Amino acid sequence: MSVRARSFALTLGLSAFLLPAVASAQALVVCSEASPDFLNPQFSSQNTAYDVAAQIYERLTATERGGSQIIPSLAESWTISDDALTYTFKLRKGVKWHASKTFTPTREFNADDVVFSFERMFDANSPYNKVGSGNYQFFSEIVKPSLKSIEKVDDYTVKLTLTKPNAPLLSALSVEPMSILSAEYAAAMLKAGTPEQIDFAPIGTGPFSLLSYQKDAIIRFKAVPEHWTKAVGNRDRMALVNDLIFVITPDAAVRFAKVRSGECQIARYPNPGDLPAMKTEPTVNLLQGSIADQSFLAFNQQKKPFGDKRVREALAYATNIAAIIDAVYQGTGNPAAAAVPPSLWSHHADLKPRPYDPEKAKALLAEAGYPNGFETVLWAIPVVRAYMPNGRRAAELIQADWARIGVKATIQTFEWGEYLKRGRAGEHEVGMFGYTWDYPDPSQILLSGWTCEGVKTGANRARWCNQEASDALAKANTITDQGERTKLYKRFQELFHEDVAGLLFANAQAFTPVRKEVKDYKIHFFGGQPFYGVSIAK
Repeated sequence: MSVRARSFALTLGLSAFLLPAVASAQALVVCSEASPDFLNPQFSSQNTAYDVAAQIYERLTATERGGSQIIPSLAESWTISDDALTYTFKLRKGVKWHASKTFTPTREFNADDVVFSFERMFDANSPYNKVGSGNYQFFSEIVKPSLKSIEKVDDYTVKLTLTKPNAPLLSALSVEPMSILSAEYAAAMLKAGTPEQIDFAPIGTGPFSLLSYQKDAIIRFKAVPEHWTKAVGNRDRMALVNDLIFVITPDAAVRFAKVRSGECQIARYPNPGDLPAMKTEPTVNLLQGSIADQSFLAFNQQKKPFGDKRVREALAYATNIAAIIDAVYQGTGNPAAAAVPPSLWSHHADLKPRPYDPEKAKALLAEAGYPNGFETVLWAIPVVRAYMPNGRRAAELIQADWARIGVKATIQTFEWGEYLKRGRAGEHEVGMFGYTWDYPDPSQILLSGWTCEGVKTGANRARWCNQEASDALAKANTITDQGERTKLYKRFQELFHEDVAGLLFANAQAFTPVRKEVKDYKIHFFGGQPFYGVSIAK
């Protein structure tokens, strides 16, 4: 990845990325937390990649900026057959593709691009199926299980045919991994013998085009003056600054310091410990809101002793969650017991966290055959997330808690991309992970992260397989009655809780410090954070 990224930057003739040279009244500078694991979001499940893709690419549908309504995007409209098995999309006309030094499009967006983008992920015979990682996690888990075919009806009409109803399909199509890529660009790169370039030098239809990327340093975007939103007068989805710049700044305290000094205008994922200073900083507005999130410890149940429920339950009783929320979340979260957060429908409010009870934990460990505890390795998440503001600090508190019952945990971590890769491969014994929902339906995270099928793909980090729970999720995904779906999701949450599928931390609040000259920024709770529709007061 890093080698190819450097190659891309050099191809564009870029040699320096000094912030003072790029910041201007027409530039929106965002302090971001990490490099994206992929520039093509089809391969990713991470917000770092989604944040980049949200600017460059577009999808058939979208979630309104800062809200939860599904709205048209590259598809202007759609119809659904009575049996919910056929979706017919009418595509938007007049949508232009970005250009680069190696590719100049000869046509506008059309149905061929939609078919190509889906078939790359769906058809093993597509010449692009194995290009790149070849691992289309989101598509494979959310869309593919119900997809029968995709068909071009005419240049501006495509038809998706399903094998079974997929209740949240329109929402799922709004998420970054379902971005539409250029079929013409793909064909040109294939002919040139460089098919991988479509993933490393992205060409999209979004409000911003990618100008350059230097791993762990900076990502630069340029506004697209001919973007379709100009013609229809959709200011909310229009690039309102000339330049958008992500300055990759892993340290949360440094991100806020840069906002204070004016080096950045927005800081992603601030440190909760800086909240008092943010609230009193005269140059900053502090935005906040509830997010749909899930943060947890995944006990790898394919490794001893974590396949034993008594061990998992003992560690749950041995972990002082309230102390973690005070120290790590700075009191801004609430202890979580239900796998669906309170901000989404079907949340099971009757479930309660296990209380901190070291004596009960010791008894359970002894019953499981570990009266003197055991040794393990505890992975700490290396980046700041709204669902986990300080992974290292949380790991230290857990380490101390577990030591009181004889469990010696060694803390380990990796660079974020490596952490994700190793976690998906199941190398961890106990790992800290988390998710935020990318669309407003409870199915997504549960289906991708907590099913028996997810064990096979690696998305289920706990390797927890409860067939009744998996069956409940599968059934809920095929019916449209929300009341009936709620019953199934609640049953799933009961099984999750009873079986200690994972140890949940907190339902968190999201915070974003934004300099006061920034106008109309909205915290976006689903998928990547868009920076179109945002302007700077002169």
